[in-house]
Amino acid sequence: QVHLVESGGGLVQAGASLSLSCAPSGGIFISNAVTWFRQAPGKEREFVAGISWTGGGARYADYVKGRFTISRDNARNTVYLQMDNLKPEDAAVYYCAATPRLPAGVVHTTESEMDYWGQGTQVTVSS
Repeated sequence: QVHLVESGGGLVQAGASLSLSCAPSGGIFISNAVTWFRQAPGKEREFVAGISWTGGGARYADYVKGRFTISRDNARNTVYLQMDNLKPEDAAVYYCAATPRLPAGVVHTTESEMDYWGQGTQVTVSS
């Protein structure tokens, strides 16, 4: 069982940047594709970005494309989500999730396909 821990959330002004991190509390990440989701109050959780276990095949939701960048450092056992030019509508709890044993370059984007989840980190963006 892999438990994920997110960090890096906080309160920023619109236009600012934040970098979120996701790491397993036990075990290693290298064989897992990792996906970020977010959930705003009163809304359903939605896909944000995903990356394959090899670091390729990155996918982004249209509403973050060009502003967010997902990356991973398997040597550090960490996946990152760099969020630039944040908007008030980006405010949400951000979750990372993982799926093991996918082929290289493959990323899943739906909640039902995730095996492991973190507890989430809050991102607040003031206008």
